[in-house]
Amino acid sequence: MMCSDDYAVFLPSGSQQDHPIGITGFHRFHLGGTTITALCDGYFALSVHEVLRDGETPMQPLLERACLGEVVSSHVNAFLIENRTHRVLVDAGAGDLQDATLGDMSAQLAAAGLRPEQIDTVLVTHLHPDHIGGLTRNGVAVFPRAVIHVPREEDAFWLGAGDPAAVDASVRATFEHARQILAPYQAEGRYRLFDPGASWGDCLTAEPLAGHTGGHTGYRLRTDEGDVVFCGDLFHVASVQLADPDVTVCYDSEPAQARMTRATFLAEACHRGDIVAAAHAPFPGLGRIDAGDNGYAWYPVA
Repeated sequence: MMCSDDYAVFLPSGSQQDHPIGITGFHRFHLGGTTITALCDGYFALSVHEVLRDGETPMQPLLERACLGEVVSSHVNAFLIENRTHRVLVDAGAGDLQDATLGDMSAQLAAAGLRPEQIDTVLVTHLHPDHIGGLTRNGVAVFPRAVIHVPREEDAFWLGAGDPAAVDASVRATFEHARQILAPYQAEGRYRLFDPGASWGDCLTAEPLAGHTGGHTGYRLRTDEGDVVFCGDLFHVASVQLADPDVTVCYDSEPAQARMTRATFLAEACHRGDIVAAAHAPFPGLGRIDAGDNGYAWYPVA
């Protein structure tokens, strides 16, 4: 049995429009004895023509079909996984690193009745600021007990020998931000690296989704009622990039790889019937992928 409750906001069922500016909140979803709480960190204004890169279909028809203008509000979602023994957070929002419209993840966690010290594990999809900024405030770890798990390739690039000239100017601050944000956890011995295929318990597994960044990673949660896949930044404007998976974004480190990864992921998620938890899908960011006459479509699971 699947059910959902604890809406902090209302999103019309079946809506495929990208979310209006200002929606925020938390949302609980129950599946196979596991509770997933979507936490909205806020949104940022995304200028479509500056950020998106054309795929096979020209951009304007895609925007018109999706009833989108030149600026879209893109949510930043984090997800908390709870079972009888663990509380695992997937990504942590932007904290105070980016727009003033972001940084609400901790407040939404509190609104959901949870405290930072109750989180024992944080799984990071990649090290861009809108996914790790909420880990630290004023140089202090926000989660006093949690161990932070980061893909080894992400660490090697952003904290190691990565070349700033190899990425778009819009994400170059990641090199400095990642060092600052992760330092308290490293100093306290609560920082771990892992490789593709790593697992946590008997239900969570890391799956490589390279392209957005070299070490961009998804996490598959297996339950006896189906799988949930936390896919990070596989898409930023769902109604456009599902209609044409070849559309990339300026933030992608390896655009060609991002296209291939997205195409493979969407086909498999559609075939398997997985629930997809996406960092930048319309809040609460939980939906299923289905094939249609114009590429794929996103169907919220509420």
